Amino acid sequence: MYWLSRLWKQLPVQAVLLVFTLIWSYPFIWIISSSFKSQSEMFLGGINIIPKEPTFDNFIRAWDLANFYQFFFNSVIVTVSVVLIVLVITSMAGYALGRGNMPGKKIIMTLLVVSMFLPKGFTILPLFELIVGLGFNNTLMGVILAESGPSKIVSILLFIGYFSSLPKEMEESATIDGAGYFRMFFSIMLPLSKPILGTVTIFSFINAWNAFFVPLTFTLSKPSLRTLGVGMYNFFGTNSVDWTGLAAGACMSVIPIIIVFLFLQRYFIEGLAGSIKG
Repeated sequence: MYWLSRLWKQLPVQAVLLVFTLIWSYPFIWIISSSFKSQSEMFLGGINIIPKEPTFDNFIRAWDLANFYQFFFNSVIVTVSVVLIVLVITSMAGYALGRGNMPGKKIIMTLLVVSMFLPKGFTILPLFELIVGLGFNNTLMGVILAESGPSKIVSILLFIGYFSSLPKEMEESATIDGAGYFRMFFSIMLPLSKPILGTVTIFSFINAWNAFFVPLTFTLSKPSLRTLGVGMYNFFGTNSVDWTGLAAGACMSVIPIIIVFLFLQRYFIEGLAGSIKG
């Protein structure tokens, strides 16, 4: 009967945690429920989360009339490109700073940490001038370059922590076998860093998929190139707001994030644990 006594002691704590979980989850459940309701039912239904007459009209309206299919396609191109660029840049930077003995390494590390605290809008003007100078303004390439460039310091630090925790004997053995710097990185170090690759992929995917400020800035003259984060504003009219369409759009936009996280959650947990140990 020991387990029953233990369960009884934990019951109050479990009950309190359950209440907090329901309170925290209620807005998300309410959004999902509202995406299946009519506009009148959403406003008059109060806190009820079960639709009386479920409908898919909100999803159809969001996908077709609000151009969500076009924004979805743009988001896929931008997000996949940003994730690939970030993985290449941050892994190589993390390896160079985590394993190498380059001059000024401490200064570079200090500057990277300091730059973490700068707001994203702080560099938007020089970034805009650079993209315009390259001739990529109002193109998806401009959005990709602007989104993949700054504010990836956390990803670099994750790679630094992981690579610096690997034993030096691995590099020494590879050097004896004739492996050069790049072969050692691509054939040995990078495959070993799968947990960090998964973690950085999730972080980069979420940031790029939900990005608003950068895609809006670089697609001002071409609304057809906007991503989902910016496209959500199509539900805001001059005198009214399509709230149920907005709820349906929010539900559709979050599905890819959930799928990516489910596929990479094991690497995500291992990556965070490995970087902390490093």
